[in-house]
Amino acid sequence: MWLIVGLGNPGPKYALTRHNIGFLAVDVFAQSLVSGNSASGMAAGQLPWKEEHKAHCCKLKIEDTPVILAKPMTFMNKSGESVQSLLQFYKINRENLLVVQDDIDQSFGNMRFHKNRGHGGHNGIRSISELLGTQDYTRLKLGVGRPTHPEMEVADYVLGKFSSEEQAELATVLNKAGDAIESLVFDGLNKASTKFNS
Repeated sequence: MWLIVGLGNPGPKYALTRHNIGFLAVDVFAQSLVSGNSASGMAAGQLPWKEEHKAHCCKLKIEDTPVILAKPMTFMNKSGESVQSLLQFYKINRENLLVVQDDIDQSFGNMRFHKNRGHGGHNGIRSISELLGTQDYTRLKLGVGRPTHPEMEVADYVLGKFSSEEQAELATVLNKAGDAIESLVFDGLNKASTKFNS
């Protein structure tokens, strides 16, 4: 079983902000699994999200591999509370944890798998690493770029909405992220990294 966690902040205020690209990626991936798996018995668009362990969770399968997709509802800086609880409750090995996050150090549309790296100032990753007692887990970092104006605070930038140009490309980026997640599950980190790291 895999635990795939998308990071973001709950509530409509944050829905289409750069900091929530992890939520968006998990939503699109869940939808693709349901749409592409008629054997699941679920109609397209019908997703079995439920709240548990301080997260919205959806249990699906990638072919025969069970996955839990999770969006922590704790706000970003307490994401670790949900991740730690889910791993413990479902007895999921840390090797089968993937965290999908926004990354300001890559331009929009780029992505990169990382493992066993520092939090880089990302509060969600900081929280997860602190509560797990390790940074040795896999992350898929989705680029959102940096503010173009030098006086704009990074926090204001990531909590801002995607530009109209970014919104036009967002579906393509999120679908590619879904392909990357699937590659990690089936091909392993090395092959997935070779294929998707920008």
